[in-house]
Amino acid sequence: MDPNQLADGLIQYLMLIALLTFHEFGHAWTAWKCGDDTAKSLGRVSLNPIVHIDPIGTIVLPLLMIFLPASYNQFLVGWAKPVPVNPDNLRNKKFDDILVTMAGPGMNLILAIGLIALSKVALIFHSVQAAQLFFDAARLSLRLCFFNLIPIPPLDGSQVMRVVTGMTWEAYMRFSQFGIIGVIVVLQIPQVKQAVTSATDGTLELLCRIFGVV
Repeated sequence: MDPNQLADGLIQYLMLIALLTFHEFGHAWTAWKCGDDTAKSLGRVSLNPIVHIDPIGTIVLPLLMIFLPASYNQFLVGWAKPVPVNPDNLRNKKFDDILVTMAGPGMNLILAIGLIALSKVALIFHSVQAAQLFFDAARLSLRLCFFNLIPIPPLDGSQVMRVVTGMTWEAYMRFSQFGIIGVIVVLQIPQVKQAVTSATDGTLELLCRIFGVV
């Protein structure tokens, strides 16, 4: 593998770890504020990446993508260990359940906005490399945002589907047993990648226009 490609991949991986940490922190913090302290009691309301690491979604799959040919590693994604939530503790059970679920993708969107703003500041100070770094991190954050909306466990979209359809926890847990296999299969479907990429690029372009980032 080209050393430059490897270095770029590892930088992307470090970005991924940071973004996934904030993503799960968003879930845990929102659940805590909505009345459920399950995640807090387990130390998940934290920006320590170690408490959020999932062996497959945070380590194995992303690193495989980095070491695969360039045509594959352009779509670096992953997930962290799902935050435990007890819906019975939430003050407004159905609304708060969706709010907690969407807090992760919402955190990624907020981070992308902040990163594009930092990219603009870097350009003002003629630091093109820093601007590019912030831009790449914003793009990855948006990709994680839209990737997590796919309705397959352990992704957040499956939790929204559970609440909207009224699926029982028992049925959802049975469905979840095959979730990781489903995610891996879905990642092989070009239309899914294209949909996530289109949503990512469209939102990124909008943010760049708002902040005047070229």
